[in-house]
Amino acid sequence: MSSGSTEVQVRPGIEADLAPLTALYNHYVRETAVTFDTVVFLPEERRPWLLSHPKDGPHRLMVAQERDSASRPGRLLGYATSSPFRAKPAYATSVEVSVYCAPDARGRGIGTLLYKALFEALAGEDLHRAYAGIAQPNEPSVRLHERFGFRHVGTYAEVGRKFGRYWDVAWYELPLGPRT
Repeated sequence: MSSGSTEVQVRPGIEADLAPLTALYNHYVRETAVTFDTVVFLPEERRPWLLSHPKDGPHRLMVAQERDSASRPGRLLGYATSSPFRAKPAYATSVEVSVYCAPDARGRGIGTLLYKALFEALAGEDLHRAYAGIAQPNEPSVRLHERFGFRHVGTYAEVGRKFGRYWDVAWYELPLGPRT
């Protein structure tokens, strides 16, 4: 993808991404209700999360990064994950997906690139459904998910409290894999 003069590559996340991934996530912890985490993380606290997303299997981490230039390394622009939907074994064919973009990278198609790569990586996995919980209001995230075929299946009203107020979470579902 070319965005202005910046080339973007999407690839699986690696351990060297831990610090920039943590910094990006911490922005959303501090500044938004997009995540219901309320305390920022140190990179070492996020290591188990990173390691729970190997390069294969149903739980993936894809990162978008500016391509390295001769003068500097490429900057992390965002990431997308598929994670366990729930811990009980019968949920194993369902995943929860999410995407986070650097504040200055929003609206540049980075989320679309990340989800495209994530869903391509998941295509051969034994998965039946993907779910996304979107704190409301968040019209850009709703549009992104609907563009990929997610449909709204329900809303939990006032399910989380952050910044002194309650937030709704709309749930979206996407069928994956062959239809049975």
